[in-house]
Amino acid sequence: MKVSPRATLVAVCLLMIAGLLVAGCTTTEQAPETTTLTVFTAASLTGAFTDIGKAYEAENENVKVDFIFDGSQTLRTQIEQGANADIFVSASTKHMKALQDGGFMENSTVTPFLGNSLALIVPVDNPAGITSVADLSKPGVKLVIGTKDVPFGDYTRQMFDKMVADSAYGQAYKDAMMANVVSEETAVSSVVPKLALGEADAAIVYKSDVSKDDLTKVTRIEIPAAYNVVATYPLGILAESPSKAEAESFIAFVRGPDGSAILTEYGFDPIPA
Repeated sequence: MKVSPRATLVAVCLLMIAGLLVAGCTTTEQAPETTTLTVFTAASLTGAFTDIGKAYEAENENVKVDFIFDGSQTLRTQIEQGANADIFVSASTKHMKALQDGGFMENSTVTPFLGNSLALIVPVDNPAGITSVADLSKPGVKLVIGTKDVPFGDYTRQMFDKMVADSAYGQAYKDAMMANVVSEETAVSSVVPKLALGEADAAIVYKSDVSKDDLTKVTRIEIPAAYNVVATYPLGILAESPSKAEAESFIAFVRGPDGSAILTEYGFDPIPA
């Protein structure tokens, strides 16, 4: 069959166009893949780390930070049972050490980065007329604390023990105060709402738990340093994390000037790197 010169020219042009299209496809740069960091974080850090995550993502477009907020003991249990995470941020050295001893952490990355202390909070209208920790043993006062297994509940009990050792208070004070406990919570995030709704007269939480918005609902009363307990927060990378480089970058941001400024704003005391 005889092919006309015009048909031949058309076929050649089509082949050239196809070649250019293929070349264009092979030279187009692939968009970098997004890495998701899963950060198991103590509930008391919810506000601060939510803001830190947003600030970090703004500077690192290819990293998404996915936070799981809960009590440190709950997060520890989930990790021990096989939950996948890249970073663990604990409100207690005890729970972090348990994971280190169990081989779950990249131990060389674990470090204390934050301090926090306890505070007494009451509703703004303060119906029980509480002005100090001494008033917590008065009959009829409805007190909320943490369970003994969560860090803020553990630290609260350590505070009570310090007061027992002081003759100005003693065991009778502690017994009367514990008799006034109407609820023991597993996460600090559920405490302020109870006071705001009038379900309790007072609660003992971390000082950082009182946000700017909460100040319209509750009043914070300082606990004397002689009885207060300073909590140390450690953080570190999980041994099985598939994104250790990104995890190191996030931790550096947390401990850097931007992260430290956010933590300070929320009432925490950053520990210098």
